[in-house]
Amino acid sequence: MRDHFIKLFNYDNFNNQQISRLIIEAGNPEKPVQLMAHLLGAQQVWLPRCRRETATGVVIWPDWKSDVFEQAITNNHEGWISFLETLTPADFDQIINYKDSKGNSHQNKLIDILTHVINHGTHHRAQIGQHLKLTGTDLPVTDYIAYIRHFGDQ
Repeated sequence: MRDHFIKLFNYDNFNNQQISRLIIEAGNPEKPVQLMAHLLGAQQVWLPRCRRETATGVVIWPDWKSDVFEQAITNNHEGWISFLETLTPADFDQIINYKDSKGNSHQNKLIDILTHVINHGTHHRAQIGQHLKLTGTDLPVTDYIAYIRHFGDQ
């Protein structure tokens, strides 16, 4: 399970880098910048929750410019991979208790949160892609299977 999620977070990282570059090349359209900032900010909120730490100084919808994306993508990826490498098979079924951005308490299995983080990124990259297409940007293939065909089991 750990190796599977490492592969998924590598896929997420690769596509975040691609989409981030396209946002910059397209002249930093407002909505794609907002969505990418949200995607990256949300990853920074979920990681401390999964580590059973308090997320301090991070917000779900940060007001970031695209010049911080590259470093945020790198930091997020390194943090997630470092965390994943510590997990045992039993850890994936552990319950994570956390509060959402409105202060509501929730409990979810770690495996479900990890799946959510990956799906959340895919969802928002698709939204970004739609906005970028309106600017005339040619989009790369970001399908998971295309990533696996190219990179294999990395």
